[in-house]
Amino acid sequence: MYKLYYAPGTCALASHIALEEVGADYEAVRLDFKANQQNSPDYLAINPKGRVPALVTDRGVLTETPAILTYIAQTFRDAKLAPSDDPFALAQLQAFTSYLCSTVHVAHAHKMRGYRWATEDSSFADMKRMVPKSVGAGFALIERDMLRGPWVMGESYTICDPYLFTIGQWLDGDGVDLAALPKVMAHRKRMLERPAVRKVVEEEKV
Repeated sequence: MYKLYYAPGTCALASHIALEEVGADYEAVRLDFKANQQNSPDYLAINPKGRVPALVTDRGVLTETPAILTYIAQTFRDAKLAPSDDPFALAQLQAFTSYLCSTVHVAHAHKMRGYRWATEDSSFADMKRMVPKSVGAGFALIERDMLRGPWVMGESYTICDPYLFTIGQWLDGDGVDLAALPKVMAHRKRMLERPAVRKVVEEEKV
């Protein structure tokens, strides 16, 4: 059995959905970030980064959303959550998940994690002011050039989709104009029609 450590409202939602989609035998363990449980000695022994998600497997612990999603897709190949037999398409998929991880998520983090990059209160305030613009620009690119429809990679549902859905859940709080993202919003609606997504979203409610 796999064990997934997550916290509500985090990027761990994507891995949680993927595990549910493939029918994996797993246990989801909720961490209380308000109680700083992610920095407890017990959890740091599992994931020294003090972040989620962390997936405990029979071969060890995996961290970082793109890596966990790829592992799930490659382990449960019958679910066809990645084009494993097409190197170019697989690289395109990885380019998308990498963009969410390295650019869009980082832009979002400037709203509440400014201490990672600066020490002055004025710097924190400036970072927060930039979030609607920086996150909005990232999603404008996704809307225009990356989201093929009906799913990210086109007709096939892949690990890109729960990841986009997860990051897209933060748009409202980031002050991004949702009306400018009709394809992204249609994707969100489509995702919520999937039983696995509805189940996990309900389980992760705060």
